[in-house]
Amino acid sequence: MRDGTRVTPKKLFVFAACMFGFGYALVPIYDVLCDVTGLNGKTGEVSQVEAEAKNVDVERLVTVEFDTNVNPGLPWRFEAAKFKMNVHPGEIAEATFVVENISDKPVLGQAIPSLVPPLASLYFDKTECFCFTAQLLKPGERKEMVVRYIIGPELPKDISIMTLSYTFFRSLDDNDVAVSETKFIEAINTKS
Repeated sequence: MRDGTRVTPKKLFVFAACMFGFGYALVPIYDVLCDVTGLNGKTGEVSQVEAEAKNVDVERLVTVEFDTNVNPGLPWRFEAAKFKMNVHPGEIAEATFVVENISDKPVLGQAIPSLVPPLASLYFDKTECFCFTAQLLKPGERKEMVVRYIIGPELPKDISIMTLSYTFFRSLDDNDVAVSETKFIEAINTKS
């Protein structure tokens, strides 16, 4: 009986360590799965040179609709300049978005993209996007941001409409930004 009570805590510890390892590895595994299958609407990224090398299919138009969302914890307004665009596959297109900080504090936000239908994400690549980095907005600041993208000419013919959705979330580093900016402003004020 005593041997069993000694083994049980060891087994529980090993089990807990394995579960922690699995949880830690789950994010990269999920990212690889999304890249391979197109799940979660994650889009690709290509260089401008690669995008310009694609052949344009002038016989076909694809409608790209834009959906903008702001997480409730972020005091921003966010919208697309145009609700939708018609694009030839293989053509480099550009969409403009406008974001505004409606708070009295600097806020750092990160846009997370998603594309529907999921299969379309395998053929949708961005050369430039505000979603690649976090965006810092000062109190009351309004900013125009651009997304340059290309839809691969290999896009299946039965996909004629896709929706590119962005949701802005408050960045986890947001508190550090507010503290850093406050210290910066205080330093400037004491030197003047």
